[in-house]
Amino acid sequence: MFDIQLVGLKKEIPLCGGAFTAHANMLIHDLKKTDLIIIPALDGDPAQGVEINKEMIPWIKEQYANGAEVASLCIGAFILASTGLVDGKKMATHWLVENQFRKMFPHVTLIAEKIVTDEDGIYSSGGAYSYLNLILYLIEKYVNRETAVLCAKVFALEIDRDSQSAFMMFSGTKEHGDEPIKGAQMFIEKNYQDKITVDQLASMFALGRRNLERRFKKATANTVVEYIQRVKIEAAKMSLESSSENVSEVMYKVGYNDIKAFRTTFRKITGLSPVEYRNKYNAMSAVA
Repeated sequence: MFDIQLVGLKKEIPLCGGAFTAHANMLIHDLKKTDLIIIPALDGDPAQGVEINKEMIPWIKEQYANGAEVASLCIGAFILASTGLVDGKKMATHWLVENQFRKMFPHVTLIAEKIVTDEDGIYSSGGAYSYLNLILYLIEKYVNRETAVLCAKVFALEIDRDSQSAFMMFSGTKEHGDEPIKGAQMFIEKNYQDKITVDQLASMFALGRRNLERRFKKATANTVVEYIQRVKIEAAKMSLESSSENVSEVMYKVGYNDIKAFRTTFRKITGLSPVEYRNKYNAMSAVA
């Protein structure tokens, strides 16, 4: 069903500091036309990986212009984004490099929680082994559902998984150079258990409310309220993972008083209820 070629800039590519070597079937300029390009995850720093592989970029663009579809796995998204083919489009990548990706590619709409994206013949996957879900997705699209289900069963994969939210660990970027906004972020992170308002932050940092909200969103890719929620929920996740506190105790500890609001926000950010999250990741619950 697929004629697969491993194509590179050179025949032998050392990986992981030379621990092993990938052997390409052919060089990029030997392959004049293909139906699908799959860009693997980069080895090491993404920005450096883009630089090392920059000769790939015009070839990928040319192939796409000639009708090929393009998919990126994990932080291979950095190479795909470097082509400019996804400007204004949605993409996924590993949640660990979310801040770096947004900084390098502000014209791409990063959907950090997604496992798979599909837009105009361009695909991407979330972090690490999420690429397997994209492979299943492509098998279903190019072949049929039955074959994709068979592959999922043979390799013991959960098919149709669409979110990596439960795996994400929130860390707001502070490398944006806006010092008042950085100060607001640090205040939120140190005082997340208290009730913090936008007006309070605006007054503290001598900014108008609208100016604060605009600059905060630009710097962090979150509204002030979203940032507060994500910091609170990250603290709640840590408590649910490591302590024996019940959901109500955790809720009060991170500054929520309304159990319904807490559960709704928790599910929105993680894709799981607080109880489901604790049962999945708490060591004592796992043993039980």
